[in-house]
Amino acid sequence: MPHIPSRTEIINLRGLRYCIRHWGAPDAPKLFFLHGRMDSSATFQFVVDALQQSWHVIAPDWRGYGASEWLSRPYWFHDYYADLDHLLEHFSKDEPARLVGHSMGANIGSVYAGVRPERVAQLAMLDFLGLKPDTAEAPAAIGNWLTEIREQPKLRSYPDHDALARRLMASNPRLDETKAAFLSRATSRMRTDGQIELACDPWHKIPSPLPYRAEDAKAVWRKIEAPVLMLVADHGYVRQRFGHDPDEYRSRIESFADVRVVTVADSGHNVQHDQPQQIAAALEEFFGRVNEVR
Repeated sequence: MPHIPSRTEIINLRGLRYCIRHWGAPDAPKLFFLHGRMDSSATFQFVVDALQQSWHVIAPDWRGYGASEWLSRPYWFHDYYADLDHLLEHFSKDEPARLVGHSMGANIGSVYAGVRPERVAQLAMLDFLGLKPDTAEAPAAIGNWLTEIREQPKLRSYPDHDALARRLMASNPRLDETKAAFLSRATSRMRTDGQIELACDPWHKIPSPLPYRAEDAKAVWRKIEAPVLMLVADHGYVRQRFGHDPDEYRSRIESFADVRVVTVADSGHNVQHDQPQQIAAALEEFFGRVNEVR
């Protein structure tokens, strides 16, 4: 089955060259897809292929990912909130947006929805419910960061796309050869030496100097006014992090005023690869039948 074609454009977003991927007709209802860490916008291709309604899907490559500009230096995570703010101003100035975020993208989208609740109509979070609390105190975290930035980080490289595809399948046993072949080309780049690497600035590997505080995340989530769809993989990060801590899991879920939790069956963390049909169906049920089936 052929893929629904996408098109990309480069816009100036807060002084950076930002690559924006589009699927669907420009006049169709908009969905904003926000990718996760060490990934890029093309990761959502299989979900887009499975959608039954007509949508204009808009998916950025975050700064330092895909074809967007790379900083080649440490990143400040809070810039992603501002990037999303300007992205929505550019593409959805006159109406609140429907956001779909996977992992880091869900982190960005959920914080933004709590800080700018009037700008988000609905929010879908794909296998993300926050991180585990950091055990390191601030002095240790900052010290580790200072040590890490002394040397240029590097990504693993591969001799060709087939080798990368094999690596992707080894990391995710649910990924078949066809999907792995697509991802190995759509989410990578060729280096000047002919080697293949994921299209991610290696500086993203550097851990943040700021410890993660779950109470801060929950305080922001409590400010969200939009309905939230929580899609939790049965073998994903949410279950791994909180499956043995039901009190913490409940505390985090109850931070959302209006939330529906749906389990994605037979899936690891990358639900958009493992079960795109389940994801597409859940999203369209959540966002409502706003137009005719194509």
